[in-house]
Amino acid sequence: MEFLKQEVVNKTAVVTINRPPANALAGAVITELDQILHDLETNNDIRVIVLKGEGRFFSAGADIKEFTSIDSGEKAIELATNGQKLMDRIENFPKPIIASIHGAALGGGLELAMSCHIRIVSENAKLGLPELSLGIIPGFAGTQRLPKYVGTAKAAEMMLTAEPISGVDAVKFGLANVAVPEEDLYEETMKLAKKIETKSPASIKAVLNLLTYAKTEQFSQGVEAEAKAFGEVFLTEDAKEGVSAFLEKRQPNFTGN
Repeated sequence: MEFLKQEVVNKTAVVTINRPPANALAGAVITELDQILHDLETNNDIRVIVLKGEGRFFSAGADIKEFTSIDSGEKAIELATNGQKLMDRIENFPKPIIASIHGAALGGGLELAMSCHIRIVSENAKLGLPELSLGIIPGFAGTQRLPKYVGTAKAAEMMLTAEPISGVDAVKFGLANVAVPEEDLYEETMKLAKKIETKSPASIKAVLNLLTYAKTEQFSQGVEAEAKAFGEVFLTEDAKEGVSAFLEKRQPNFTGN
């Protein structure tokens, strides 16, 4: 694979996103993640999966450059839907997936992390959904998962201000399980993975399946509505301005059009 690396430690598969500089979730990365999940699901020697990022970040979001090639609402909806399908697959995966987050998990990167069963973060990591600073909205089910973890009011604040929170605050608000110094992150993640991998695969699978019953029919409706809204907002002049400003490294000038 071009953008993913895999290492097996005992019965844990460590999957590393390696697409410098920001490990952005380009379409090719999403495709590779889907493929590697297919392979790991049928590998009986693997009981736990750890997902992490190479370099400075876990994942700093979607590939904004790819946005410039989207010229219709249908293509924007397709982009959102493809990402949502991957996140849903991760959330419903029969083996536990632990997100080991350092540096930043922003936008699509946080949406990816939120779909994992467990999140361990470095204390100084930044987690957020900054899409509104680009004149768009989250499109990989972020509007539906973030309130589940931090509550509606905090989710609204995080999305509307586009400001991230630290790893320490992510634990405080229920977005992450534990925050540790960055130099201890991998070791602590693998300690947890080792505790889980000693359990019966059948019991692990049963618990993960039962956890999905907490999802309501409204969640599916919300995700569908998010993809549609993503397509509509993506066509606005403000969205074009936001993407252009990001790529040109300047402040956007939103006019409400």
